[in-house]
Amino acid sequence: MRAMVLDGPRRPLRMAEVETPRPGPGQVLVQVSACGVCRTDLHVFDGELASPKLPLILGHEIVGTVAELGSGVGGLESGQRIGVPWLGRTCGACPHCARGEENLCDGAAFTGYTLDGGYAEYTVADARFCFPLPEGYGDHEAAPLLCAGLIGFRSYRMAGEIQTLGIYGFGGAAHIIAQVAVQQGREVFAFTKPGDREGQDFARSLGAAWAGGSDVAPPAPLDAALIYAPVGALVPAALRAVRKGGTVICAGIHMSDIPAFPYDILWGERSLRSVANLTREDGLAFFETLRSCRVHTSVQVYPLARANEALEDLRRGRFQGAAVLDCARR
Repeated sequence: MRAMVLDGPRRPLRMAEVETPRPGPGQVLVQVSACGVCRTDLHVFDGELASPKLPLILGHEIVGTVAELGSGVGGLESGQRIGVPWLGRTCGACPHCARGEENLCDGAAFTGYTLDGGYAEYTVADARFCFPLPEGYGDHEAAPLLCAGLIGFRSYRMAGEIQTLGIYGFGGAAHIIAQVAVQQGREVFAFTKPGDREGQDFARSLGAAWAGGSDVAPPAPLDAALIYAPVGALVPAALRAVRKGGTVICAGIHMSDIPAFPYDILWGERSLRSVANLTREDGLAFFETLRSCRVHTSVQVYPLARANEALEDLRRGRFQGAAVLDCARR
């Protein structure tokens, strides 16, 4: 099969012909049709996430069809369309797993990081961690749902029962979650890079009540703020924007250092939380939510061979929404 392979940090991905994997017990072989390009992929590529499997096939927003079932697989069938997310496997035995916190599992494995992912024509995945996908979304449009959507949704649920929601960093996750929040009757305030008029217009087109630079105070105090941009300096800005008793949620897997800030912007029982990975329950709840909240994913599609270009365009902010690789052999 064809695959884009990472040999080491900041080394361009190379197109290679590699052996098609075979599914082991409990696994499925997935013929990949589309794979989203996530900022986490960029963190792995840049060496900001330590100790990846090398050589590595990146990609954890995978949409494809079941090509072969390993022994002992139930609940999936050959030819079925499924999605493969970031959380690829858990131990099921550590204290976190026992408490239902599989996203914090001490022995977890992650798609496109410690397991080969979807920048390829085929991949194997643990059948227990695959999701049947809702109808009404094409393969390219469904790909961002598998991480931007899932982890975005986990962070959104952490905000609780709120009315005003601030979103910092209006990329793949934000453009999905903003639509869900608006359809559920919440008022969304979008924060972009200062001066990013195009990004602010994009946020307003998805229903944001207000959009401005991250250096500007919102027109009303926020009940909660979600930070999707990997910029630690946004933490004090968000704390200043939320009301007493409000919550700031850092939703990325990597973030630059948070600068020192005065205690008074944390005081007043404001909370600062992080999101780690996802659970299978998050996925089931998110796809159930999509039954009543129809979202439109804005995607920029690249052929598999142009994965390096997609990563660089993501780094430079050259598109709105999400990048997706078309992995099907033509």
